[in-house]
Amino acid sequence: MVSNTALAGIAAVALGIVLSPGPNMIYLVSRSITQGRRAGLISLAGVAAGFLVYVAAVAAGIAAVFTLVPVLYTAIKLAGAGYLLWLAWQAVRPGGVSAFAPKELPVDPPRRLFTMGLVTNLLNPKIAIVYVSVLPQFVDPGRGHVALQSLLLGLTQIGVALTVNGLIVLTAGTVAAFLARRPRWLSVQRYIMGTVLAGLAVHLLADRSAATPLRP
Repeated sequence: MVSNTALAGIAAVALGIVLSPGPNMIYLVSRSITQGRRAGLISLAGVAAGFLVYVAAVAAGIAAVFTLVPVLYTAIKLAGAGYLLWLAWQAVRPGGVSAFAPKELPVDPPRRLFTMGLVTNLLNPKIAIVYVSVLPQFVDPGRGHVALQSLLLGLTQIGVALTVNGLIVLTAGTVAAFLARRPRWLSVQRYIMGTVLAGLAVHLLADRSAATPLRP
């Protein structure tokens, strides 16, 4: 069974990931501000479904595929880094906007909200790297069934991510209104977000580690 140390470790990683600005946060905040909390929560349900897809893939041993085909793993990292750099530029470029700045978005029906949340999470490079490379490192084959350990670790990550993202959805409007009354704070938040995203991209580009397989 999974050790308490492993559970605490993946929970800490999950907390750090969810608190750093990224595609999930940007989408959930934008949707919550422009269409309301209900729309944000429906979108969050789609994000949760995306997490479950990753958990199922890791439990099925997808990390072994990336070990056998390292060029595929490298391609995912490069694509993820490029996407994060693009998001960073969108944040800091002249005329760029903050994740908490209201944007004009069309009012989407629940099915599309759910689908967009799902797709946003599945294409999120931060989450892909966590599940492909980081989570397997907390699995100890000597403690029993590898797939079950992966499932429990994944559910722990999901619990942390959904709790924090849920709070973000519920408070997005309040935070946006607070920042809107303080333009300088909004600008600072925008540059902080861009810096964090760029830092994550550089970290991915500098990381020379290979995918860690889940050994049976």
